[in-house]
Amino acid sequence: MTDIEFDVLDELYFVQPFAYLVDELDMDELELKNALAALIAKGWVKCFINMQEEELPHQVKLEEKYKEYFYLATKAGLMAHNGR
Repeated sequence: MTDIEFDVLDELYFVQPFAYLVDELDMDELELKNALAALIAKGWVKCFINMQEEELPHQVKLEEKYKEYFYLATKAGLMAHNGR
């Protein structure tokens, strides 16, 4: 796990919008988008359409909708984060 991935996961114990993550992590959008893509690929983060409705993994369109999604660490992601 990279330092950036660790920092992103640290903010995802609760569902958070992309704009919140940009502000809190002081990252540029591309860097954050790439980190989220890597975390999603590892199964450590999942996407939500809104604060309560999860986007099905096969329907995630990160390239197109990354700013619209909300994000949350998965159980596996939290375990990886806490085990570091």
